[in-house]
Amino acid sequence: MHFDLTDLRLFVLVAEEANLTRAAARQHLSLAAASARIKALEAQSGLPLLYREARGVRLTPPGEAFLHHARGVLRQADQLRRDLHDYGGGLRGHVRVFANTTAVTDFLPEVLPGFLAANPRVNVDLQEKPNAEIARGVLDGRADIGIVAGAIDQLGLQAIHFSTDRLVLVTPRGHRFARRKRIAFADTLAEDMVGMHHGSTLQSFLELQAEKLGKPMKLRIQLGSFDAMCRMVSGGVGVAIVPESAAGRNLAAMKLAQIELTDEWRVRERYILVRDAELLPAYAKSLIDTVCGHFRGGAKPSTVD
Repeated sequence: MHFDLTDLRLFVLVAEEANLTRAAARQHLSLAAASARIKALEAQSGLPLLYREARGVRLTPPGEAFLHHARGVLRQADQLRRDLHDYGGGLRGHVRVFANTTAVTDFLPEVLPGFLAANPRVNVDLQEKPNAEIARGVLDGRADIGIVAGAIDQLGLQAIHFSTDRLVLVTPRGHRFARRKRIAFADTLAEDMVGMHHGSTLQSFLELQAEKLGKPMKLRIQLGSFDAMCRMVSGGVGVAIVPESAAGRNLAAMKLAQIELTDEWRVRERYILVRDAELLPAYAKSLIDTVCGHFRGGAKPSTVD
């Protein structure tokens, strides 16, 4: 098929508006010109892309498929435009990373400063996403690298294991659970809880586990970082479930107790997801090496040759 970006933008607008006249106006085209472009797309595909109805239009099944790919092409074109603009300013590389809550808030803030200092001509676009969306984002090209934890559908992507994450319960030292060595998640649900912000990967996961047990979490407050959660626990607001690494760096300073969870899901393997590691640019491979090195004895940040 032969089409240009104007055709794709027009088709996306038609889908959004369900009306060719409004879509043409938004694209600054006459109705006749817009109609001709859509008909040309249908002629080239050999399939009807729209149902024409009295009050507008709606997508046919082939039209739904065309819309999905049109949006993908437009995203890629926009990213290309941004990247070329950055390269024009002397930038060598741009890495798009989708990562879960723990990665974004707990260890990437330790890893990225060294990497960026060692690679001053590389930018990193880091976005927090749910695990399932991370895999989809890598698969459809919205992200170059994904960082996930736990048992998820990896959608056939290449998975690079780089560490093991354990979830633990933290309480004030005077709490009734503080002297216990182990506890089941179910036994914590009667307590006031300190949680991560709504929509975070970990918080969504814990709420799902509570729902399976038929006992909702009693959330007193939700915050944006594990260190802030630990401070709230230290202040007596409630108990919290956090990664072991976050608990470890706050136990002494905040006078907290750490209790191991007995649930099997407490152990979460961490993976970097990519479409094809061999096809990644050198600076993206460098970032992967830096993350892996951080958990294999604190290797120096990897640089681009």
